[in-house]
Amino acid sequence: MKSFKYIISGVILSFSLSACQKIIDVEPVSNERVEDYYHNYNEVDVALTGCYKGLQEPLRSEWRVTDLRSDNLKLNVINSSSAENVFLLHLDTYELNTNHPDVYDYWLAEYKNIRSINYVLKSLGVKYSNGQVEFGERLAQVKDSERDQLAAEALFLRAYHYFNLVRLYGGVFLITEPLEAENARQINRSSVQDCWNFIVADLKAAETKLKRVPYGSMNKDDMGRATIWAVKGLLAKVYLTLDRKSEALLLLNDVIDNSGYGLESTYSSVFAISNEMNKEILFAVRFKAGGLGMGNWMANYFAPLASGNAVVNGDGRGHSYPSTNLSQAYKTPGAGNKDLRKDVNIGTYVSQLYTKKYLSQVLIEDDAENDFPVLRFADILLMKAEAIGFDGAGGTSVSIINQIRQRAGATTFSTGDFNAAFYVYPTDPSDVNAITDDKFEEALFNERRLELAFENQRFFDLLRTGKAVDYIRNYFASEFDSHYRKYTLTLAQLQGLVTQDRLLLPIPQREIDTNTQIKIAQNSGY
Repeated sequence: MKSFKYIISGVILSFSLSACQKIIDVEPVSNERVEDYYHNYNEVDVALTGCYKGLQEPLRSEWRVTDLRSDNLKLNVINSSSAENVFLLHLDTYELNTNHPDVYDYWLAEYKNIRSINYVLKSLGVKYSNGQVEFGERLAQVKDSERDQLAAEALFLRAYHYFNLVRLYGGVFLITEPLEAENARQINRSSVQDCWNFIVADLKAAETKLKRVPYGSMNKDDMGRATIWAVKGLLAKVYLTLDRKSEALLLLNDVIDNSGYGLESTYSSVFAISNEMNKEILFAVRFKAGGLGMGNWMANYFAPLASGNAVVNGDGRGHSYPSTNLSQAYKTPGAGNKDLRKDVNIGTYVSQLYTKKYLSQVLIEDDAENDFPVLRFADILLMKAEAIGFDGAGGTSVSIINQIRQRAGATTFSTGDFNAAFYVYPTDPSDVNAITDDKFEEALFNERRLELAFENQRFFDLLRTGKAVDYIRNYFASEFDSHYRKYTLTLAQLQGLVTQDRLLLPIPQREIDTNTQIKIAQNSGY
């Protein structure tokens, strides 16, 4: 049998060749017809597979509105006059306005797939009402077990989209079912708290419907579908974001103890295209090379501009590059091991850094094989350390960080500056004065930065520290003389653009201007 990855590509290809297209294609929201609903298991499953494919499109903008706004990436050609580079620069420097195209493109891609997911849930009789997910009469003729599995996967996908939306835009429109255009125009932004309640409800409902199958017993042909362990991992991250650490810890311990997932023996093997959906990947957005319109574009997009075929066939676009600040965070001691993760994540071409993590050779431009990890076991472990907090030099949290560092090649801790070199951290109680609560938090989020680089996690991690403004302003200071000085702003002006309000993206102005029925509030700071 074909794996789920091949099924996605086959389903999308068959839809593109069929005259009987359903809603995985873009249609006006007013086109709600009886035939848009699905009537049996195969139809619902095909539609849900289209929703998995729908995870790809938001990634085209997601790195721009997350990593580029953090201290991980920067626009290399800072004085370019090309429209695309100007738009990227405005994200990088926090100068964006309410009409920024990437802000709208990401928003649109997220809601497009939410709409498709809502059609699947409608067919399965799943409704969100009064703060709860209800399983009622279904339109599709499916068995209870089939309904539970399909609905749980769809709920996970919907919660994942809204988790990203609420963190990036604040309170957004909670669209919980297919709507006609006139009804859609009557829905205003929900409060941030209502958005969180909705996300938690979707994930908790999904958790009750999925079976507890460990990784080693999973059907290999279904790898890529949402599992109960992915649901628990995502819900744990939601709880951490909401500072509900004890609830997150219960979920994380369950995943660690019972899921069958674990760390790969080497960091590089986690991302190898010959080792996809390995025991470290709880959930990923899947891509498939081969001219099917399902390939990953990141290899060409992130390879250096004008590198020809030296880095990847078809040249690179070079819109965004790893920051020097990140590159230097991979400590290399004067003697001892180096951080093996750096060479996986960052490449160098003619002294220019570039993002290497998703680079595999392509036969066709923008058609790489690499999947994009959303949730993996190293993340689960580091979230557990975050949920516990600093519990002493010899405690669980430091041991978790050391487990991650040891795989990356860290040497044994010795005397010296706690942050000076690539060592495992002290575990002897006599060295407890080397770690304080503040130093532990700094070390933990630094480890997440190094481990999860270019997985679109850093910006959200900075938000969770509550110190995002300080981190980003300090980053601008660290690279001002070597990079940002080429721009027209002084350092003080550049830092002044980074405010608590502007950590949120603006609501796309098009949403506000085209709605003649209600007044939609814009986020503060825009």
